[in-house]
Parts: sequence; C-alpha cells; structure tokens
Amino acid sequence: MSFDFEPSGRVVVTGIGAVTPLGTGVDVFWPRMIKGESGVGPITLMDASEYSTRIAAEVKDFNPEDWLEKKDARRIDRFIAFSVAAAKMALDDACFAPTGELAEQVGVLIGSGIGGLTFLGEQHRRQIEGGPGKVSPFLVPYMIPDMASGYTSIQFGLKGPNNCVVTACSTGANAIGDAYHIVKRGDAVAMLAGGSEAPINELGIGGFCAARTMSQRNDDPLHASRPFDKDRDGFVIAEGAGVLVLEDYEFAKKRGAKIYGEVAGYGMSGDAYHITSQDPEGDGARRSMLMALKRAGITAAQLDYVNAHGTSTPMNDPTETMAIKRAFGEDAYKIPISSTKSMIGHMLGAAGAVESIICLLAMRDGIIPPTVNHEHPDEGCDLDYVPNVARKKDLNWVLSNSFGFGGHNVSLVLKKI
Repeated sequence: MSFDFEPSGRVVVTGIGAVTPLGTGVDVFWPRMIKGESGVGPITLMDASEYSTRIAAEVKDFNPEDWLEKKDARRIDRFIAFSVAAAKMALDDACFAPTGELAEQVGVLIGSGIGGLTFLGEQHRRQIEGGPGKVSPFLVPYMIPDMASGYTSIQFGLKGPNNCVVTACSTGANAIGDAYHIVKRGDAVAMLAGGSEAPINELGIGGFCAARTMSQRNDDPLHASRPFDKDRDGFVIAEGAGVLVLEDYEFAKKRGAKIYGEVAGYGMSGDAYHITSQDPEGDGARRSMLMALKRAGITAAQLDYVNAHGTSTPMNDPTETMAIKRAFGEDAYKIPISSTKSMIGHMLGAAGAVESIICLLAMRDGIIPPTVNHEHPDEGCDLDYVPNVARKKDLNWVLSNSFGFGGHNVSLVLKKI
C-alpha cells in the first residue's frame, strides 16, 4: 500500500492495548471492570511496612520477557516495558505493521508523568553504596520520560513524528490529543499514542505519602478508592499503560481497518492557581470541557457519558463535580458519570490513555462501567455517578477528563461511528 494520501481531517482509533491492575490486555481487564472488581491490594513491589500508605494497584500478571528480549527486559525500567507491551497489543489489534517508506509516516507519542523513577532510585542507591563508578551508563536513557516513545519506536521501526508529553496526570490524554492533531494536519498517517507509568517504588510512594494525598485505608484495600463518596480519604496509586493506534479516517478505511471510534474534540486549559491543588471553582476544568465539546461540534445535551478524573481525593471530586455543573448546567444531572479509578487506581501519566480506551470499549459494548465503593452520598457530589453496578446504555458521544499537578486540564470527546 502506498503511503501517499491527502489528510481527511478526521482521526479514528483502530487499535488499543492496555496493561492494568485488572490484567494485561483488553480482553482480560475489561470483563473484570464491568463486574466492578478491584485491582487494589497490599504493595508487593517494595517493602512498604514503614510507609503511611501500604496499598496500591499493581500489575500482577506482567512479565517483561514476554514482550522484550531477555537482556533488555531485565535492565530497562518497568514503565518502558509497559509501553512496549501496550504498543504491541495496539498494533496487533489494528492489524497494522508498517514497514519501508510507510514506517516514515507512522509516529509515536507516549508520555509518562514521572518516567524511570525505579531505575533512578536503584542507581542512586548504587552510587551512595559504591561510588560514582557503580552508576549504570543507562541511567539517563532509562530514567527520562521520553524513552517510552523512543524505545517503542525503535522496537517497531516507526520513523514518523516521535515525541513525549509530560503533564502529570493529564499526560496520557494530552498525548492522544497532540497525536490527534499530528494526524489531522497530515504530518503522519498514523500515530501510536498514550501513556505509561510505574511509580510504585520507594521514592514514588515516599513522595506521595509526604504530600498526604493517598488513601491510608491499609486494612481495607478493596474499598480504599472511593471517588465521590463521603468517606474518601485520598487516591490509590497505580501502575500501567495504555496505547492507542490513531489513524487518518480515509487511510484506515482504505486498508480495511476496524474502527473503535473517532477522536472528535480536544480541549486544554490551565488553572494558573497552585502546583498541586485545583482551582477550587473548577474554572479550568470547565473551560477544558467546553472547548472539547466546541471542537467536536456538540452540546452537553448530546453527551451520553463522562469518564471523570475522579481521583477519590477530598478536593478533586467536589471540584470536578462543580466544574461539570458549571459547564453543562441542568444537563449535568442527566449525564451518567463514573470514575474507573475506583477499580484500577490512579495511573498518573497513564490514566488518561487507559480511560480513553475504557470509553471506546464502553461505546463498543453499550455499557457504562461503575463507580465502585460509592456507598455514602456527599453533599458536594450530587450527580449520577453510576454507583457500584455497570449500566447498559447506547453511547454515541463520550467525554474523558484528566487533570494534573501544575494546573493542566485536558478533556477528550470520542465519537462512535
């Protein structure tokens, strides 16, 4: 197939791959999510006995040697291995293996909010114990966040635009939105886009414990992540990756690709308020959602579902609720909203990518995943959060929210076609 084409201005998703605490692969995690299962449990990747939070949503069924050569699998950081695995699943799902000149028109944009923190911690320990001569020459390349994209492009020989987004918990959504623009304007016929994160290590857990942002429900991990619930006490940290194949619509049709949905709108804004706290009025989130709807050419009345950022922190949940009400008015009370972080925790830089995949699967199957552990209503959170049980519903337009430290707000509108 020739790679010569005129961009159609429309961008569709033709392949998805995910590594999650509910399982590696869409066919594994999605049925468990619809059942309302939780992937949260005691931390096993490190000794967490001295930490105030000792629970997390870990990926239990992942072996990097299943996706990489043994030598590489043993030395690279876990977040890089996650990205390669998710990308391989997405390419296979799309039945897409670009080679030759076509590979020059296919790029990679996979972000990470933190990058190789585990590898960094290990190398710092080696230097303290043995001096500078003990530091690995791979420290820098395996630590920097852009290596999710770089390493993935090398693994699959993809020579198109190669980039990385680092916008904290908005990273995965920003990566999809930026890749969408790359394809839309014709700088590539297709992009691998998403996010990857592996923050469950001494530095990651220590830092978030110090910030007092995580749940300390250590004796009841299955019920620790409880977005929009009155008894929430913080988010549950998670690891994983999500990668999507974004293609020009006409190019995808020409090669006979199956299509999950269309990326129809991308909204961004900044709070300009605080390094970690959201604008308490939710103004940035409001503007992000409205921009995404405007770009998609729809109104709030047409939205069938919102996948909320919904972190289970005391501040995020009422603030996001307020932002949704300010953006959508009376329609806010009619739109089903759920937070899938209640089951898979908060993957930080990978969250927006995995949640976009969840939205596409929800549209495909006509079912909304629930917000589990929603047991005690909160006066500040009074919308329809699809509590505890999945709900059948025909979905044509969905919106996914991602908000990050630094005041980054991202909203994506996805369309069923």
